[in-house]
Amino acid sequence: MLTKRDLLRSTVAMAALTATVMKPRSVFAQDKAEWPSLLEAKDIAEEGFIYGLPLVMNYAVMQEFAVNRNSGQFKAPFNEINSMHQVASPEDTAVITPNSDTPYSILWLDLRAEPMVVSVPAVEKDRYYSVQLIDGNTYNFGYIGSRATGTEPGDYLVVGPDWKGEKPNGIKQVFRSTTPFVFANFRTQLFNPDDMPNVGKVQAGYKAQPLSALLEQPAPAAAPEIAFLPATTAGIKENFFKYLDFALEFVPETPRDQAIRAKLAKIGVGPRKAFEFKDLPLEHRAEMLIGMKQGDDKINKWLTSGNKPINGWNVSSLLGDEAFYNGDWLMRAGAAKAGLYGNNAAEAMYPFTRTDTTGEPLDGSRHKYTITFAPGQLPPVNSFWSVTMYDGKSQFLVKNPINRYLINSPMVPAMKKEADGSLTLYIQKDSPGAAKESNWLPAPDDTIYLVMRLYWPKTEAPSILPAGEGTWRPPGVKRVS
Repeated sequence: MLTKRDLLRSTVAMAALTATVMKPRSVFAQDKAEWPSLLEAKDIAEEGFIYGLPLVMNYAVMQEFAVNRNSGQFKAPFNEINSMHQVASPEDTAVITPNSDTPYSILWLDLRAEPMVVSVPAVEKDRYYSVQLIDGNTYNFGYIGSRATGTEPGDYLVVGPDWKGEKPNGIKQVFRSTTPFVFANFRTQLFNPDDMPNVGKVQAGYKAQPLSALLEQPAPAAAPEIAFLPATTAGIKENFFKYLDFALEFVPETPRDQAIRAKLAKIGVGPRKAFEFKDLPLEHRAEMLIGMKQGDDKINKWLTSGNKPINGWNVSSLLGDEAFYNGDWLMRAGAAKAGLYGNNAAEAMYPFTRTDTTGEPLDGSRHKYTITFAPGQLPPVNSFWSVTMYDGKSQFLVKNPINRYLINSPMVPAMKKEADGSLTLYIQKDSPGAAKESNWLPAPDDTIYLVMRLYWPKTEAPSILPAGEGTWRPPGVKRVS
């Protein structure tokens, strides 16, 4: 999952910063007599923060990945694919909980001028891949890949909210976004570090082109240039609603969000506006900051109840399309804060834990642990599963003498089984000995954070689905010393 960590941690910690905001412009077009009451302004700020947090987070990532070439995170301009050809390692610290299972290919689509065609090659049946389509509302509105469309080659059309055309011949499926900008996140399974050249061959087959190019027709007029607002963490802290103004320019209103957007308009927030805290009367400014803090607290509280504890693991299903959220802005904000751009439950499940079976924090400096999968009880998936080790504080991969950051299902045939057919993983900082090293997942000399990934989980029993209620339960992490 991709996260905007600084934004998550401190967006609402701006009370001390609001005196030094950007050059002010008028917030309200209406007369002061029409401004909301203090209580109403506070409530709108609370609701608006919850509604707007995913939109601002998404805008910030788009601006860094596809617009600002000097951001340090730039991948490629709009409508061009950038593929990552390396295995994630402890040196990769741009994104917390980096994924070493499926190297990414990144594509930001601009659909304003015309639709874009995303093409995929034939992929081996035993190699999982997916193309996750995410719009500016952070809805997962479509999937291409092993589960969703199969492993045959194909051309797929991604269209914006206003496109009125018919599906062209040769296009396998049309995916409609609620917004003109779309993030297409490609994942390609890596069997082991030596498999990277084969992953690269698959990635080379991913293509993106305008519909006019596929049809060999003249291209329409280019969309207007946009003076994007630089997405600095400091700027977002200081003036969150100004960034929401800008994000809303590219998020057309729908019946589901009409009511909250009408409320936001009362405090001068909306498309083509330029909100400035400095323009507010002091008492309104104070109340709105309180409201935003209350909104953030509500998101955090929701997150603590949105996961179901199972044998010490947290299991949840927080992400989906527009119908999945159905206007539940708190769920959408919680999902974004838990892990922006995560998969739907049908595509992948992510149990995670920081505790052993007794509820004590996992700590590699003090204890050794095991995870034992009973006979026939390996994670039930149609594709593959993994258990990845992270440092408990930083959530980065852990440097270790055998350069092993995870154990996954392709490794199982080479691992040692018990006489009854069970499989035990050894979770500890030092080698368990040559006879057991094949089953060793090296831990830090510190606190531990473990993430299990189940790609394309099975739906028939045993299954982890429905999330938190399935017949398969991840085995707990047991302390052995």
